[in-house]
Amino acid sequence: MDRTDTAVRVEQLSRVYANGSQKVTALAGVDVTFHRGTFTAVMGPSGSGKSTLLQTAAGLDRPTAGRVWIGGTELSGMSETKLTKLRRDRIGFVFQAFNLVAALTVAENIGLPSRLAGVRPERAWLEHVIDRVGLRERLHHRPSALSGGQQQRVAIARALATRPEVIFCDEPTGALDTETAADVLTLLRAVVDEHRQTVVMVTHDPVAASYADRVLVLADGRIVRDMPQPGVDRIAEQLASLGRRRVVTS
Repeated sequence: MDRTDTAVRVEQLSRVYANGSQKVTALAGVDVTFHRGTFTAVMGPSGSGKSTLLQTAAGLDRPTAGRVWIGGTELSGMSETKLTKLRRDRIGFVFQAFNLVAALTVAENIGLPSRLAGVRPERAWLEHVIDRVGLRERLHHRPSALSGGQQQRVAIARALATRPEVIFCDEPTGALDTETAADVLTLLRAVVDEHRQTVVMVTHDPVAASYADRVLVLADGRIVRDMPQPGVDRIAEQLASLGRRRVVTS
């Protein structure tokens, strides 16, 4: 099978956690492929496995069983040192909490991944990223001087700085007001459309999910819906239907 357009692939992915004497299954044999140049939203009730899927696909957590590929590279069997290098060189991360370094300026935060990797960033690309996220006038400010939306833009610019193969986002608009969230989502949509970046975003918000090309809905560690560009109303309807079924069967 030609996998040249595959950014991330997981095969029979399972993750089981020990909770005292009990075992909790967070993922139960998930198969999914994320193609290059696409924006996918991952949704589901609390405890459905969506954050675990993101963390295992990104190499932040090791699966109990199954396999993960970033591009053509399989992650299973890689040492922690090699996994750390792969994440640094080929993956970008955007989190709800921004995770900026308070003592560094905007410019220093954006350049941090390249600095940690010991490589010189591609100057033209870095300048483009800074302009694209609208931070040119804020480069010498520290995060405490920025609004929440501006801090998330710094986080997105930092994720883009090394031109990663895929950007994983965990509730990136969860701490933002509606208008600021829309600006951030428009920016993520643009980096997919204009630069063929790949974005995988965990969200609980149907409006946020509507910016994606595809919406995956998880329940009990399995993908129960795989919807191309479903729109806000259908997303909300599917989530409500899932919620009703869980109430009836519980």
